[in-house]
Amino acid sequence: MTHSPTRRTVLLATGGAALTAGCSEYGSGNDDSGSSSVEAGAGTEVAKTSEIPVGGGKIFKDQKVVVTQPKKGEFKAFSDICTHQGCQVSSVSDGTINCPCHGSKFNITDGSVANPPANQPLPEKQIKVTGDSIQLA
Repeated sequence: MTHSPTRRTVLLATGGAALTAGCSEYGSGNDDSGSSSVEAGAGTEVAKTSEIPVGGGKIFKDQKVVVTQPKKGEFKAFSDICTHQGCQVSSVSDGTINCPCHGSKFNITDGSVANPPANQPLPEKQIKVTGDSIQLA
């Protein structure tokens, strides 16, 4: 009798490389079928500082990044892909970045898990703030 590997076995064996491949059906209900999303490169302006609320943040789906402002003048950026099952996060509220798929929440200050099922933080993205411009570094 031959057994096929489980999704968990494949994810463990690939170190999570297959993580985003299996969750395309999940999302916030906003279907962007037919449009390709390209991750922004270094030096690309993501936002103006005035667009990011203090104590909150904003998701930039096309750039695949969430930019937050935990304290006035302090800006952070994280991947917008949930570390639980690869869904794209959908909102920032009450000090957390929120995934619609299974309820994972991440702290806006450091991307750490505030509410499981995710058990890994959101990867931090390097940004540079020049004047009122927030750019990927």
